[in-house]
Amino acid sequence: MSQIIYGPRLGKEGELRIGCSATLFDETRQKVLLTQRMDNGRWCLPGGHMESGESAAEACEREVWEETGLKVRATKLLGVYSNPDQLVIYKDGKKAFFVVLNFEVEVLEGTLGLSNETTAFGYFSLEEMESMPMHGEHKLRVEDALRGGEAAMR
Repeated sequence: MSQIIYGPRLGKEGELRIGCSATLFDETRQKVLLTQRMDNGRWCLPGGHMESGESAAEACEREVWEETGLKVRATKLLGVYSNPDQLVIYKDGKKAFFVVLNFEVEVLEGTLGLSNETTAFGYFSLEEMESMPMHGEHKLRVEDALRGGEAAMR
């Protein structure tokens, strides 16, 4: 289980890692797909870390496939997130500071389902997220995505 802690410039204690997340809107563009993580029970946008040799969009598309069974295409960069006051600590003691790229995606094919990383999924509005245990700053990414317009940089 990973843990996220916050404090002034804690991010400098972690190894720099690049991550991605995917925002998949419902037909009304009022709700987005969230998955519930197996490791900590929190809700999040599908996503994960980028691997060497793949583009950021490819990483996003791969992570969505692995976590949901949906083949998607990244269509738009919605935001870049790097909180210098956030540190992720993994169960093996490794520490990470993430720069995360959040993409809007569209479904190409597949059937939405669970994986070995997820225990539930669904489309939720911001109002519904208020009462849900959210992972890290994922709700902020959803807020930015729903605003549309130019990519957010935080």
